[in-house]
Amino acid sequence: MEIVIIGSGNLATQLSLALSEAGHHIGQIYSRTEAHASELAAKLGCRYTTDISQISAEAEIYIISVKDDAIGSLAEAVGKRAKNAIVVHTAGSIGMDVLKGKAFHYGVLYPMQTFSKSHRVGFREIPCFIEASGCEELAVIRSLAESVSDHVVDCDSAKRKKMHLAAVLACNLTNHCYRLAERVLESEQIDFCLFLPLIAETARKVSVMSPKAAQTGPMVRYDLSVMEMQMDMLPDERTREIYRLMAESIHEDSKS
Repeated sequence: MEIVIIGSGNLATQLSLALSEAGHHIGQIYSRTEAHASELAAKLGCRYTTDISQISAEAEIYIISVKDDAIGSLAEAVGKRAKNAIVVHTAGSIGMDVLKGKAFHYGVLYPMQTFSKSHRVGFREIPCFIEASGCEELAVIRSLAESVSDHVVDCDSAKRKKMHLAAVLACNLTNHCYRLAERVLESEQIDFCLFLPLIAETARKVSVMSPKAAQTGPMVRYDLSVMEMQMDMLPDERTREIYRLMAESIHEDSKS
């Protein structure tokens, strides 16, 4: 397919590279930031622009992968330029209706994964959740998604928002806990890499048992002597409050 990518961030970068490797032609990159647009365009061997009014009108699909509050205005600009194309956004937390009235043919392709520009991921393993304004549009978006992923699932906006919320809890909050642990270790100049086997085993366990069954440690037992000692070692009140809230949540869930 002939594709234009609107955006040059983490997701836009990884998705466009995967689509290109799957045989699709990325004709153009749009980004407000010229350095980012030119960098991604160079990787893909395509043109770029920083002026949304100058995007190509020839593509079959326009994939909008930008911050959530910019999707609507960019979709409107794209819809005016390419009235017969399919306009797709990639956001987990934004409904498909943000595209309604801005494009005749539209939908969603949400890859549920954490992305960084510098770290390539195996896209075939990533679940992609799709939705569309009609059956024909859905078939095209499914074909596009299946060209890069082995796990393509129909999912309406309400369910996708819940999926994104769960992803934030499972990924972003978990990663912040890694960061809090890293800060504790930094004070003693201990290498965080020593904790990678622990993190890997924690992730492996939930592939064979439920997260509830996999939970261990003083918070499950509600071992107050250990918990109070650990809270006293934490560097600030905010981190101590996070610890307290998590301890209460873990313990209450273990008893439910």
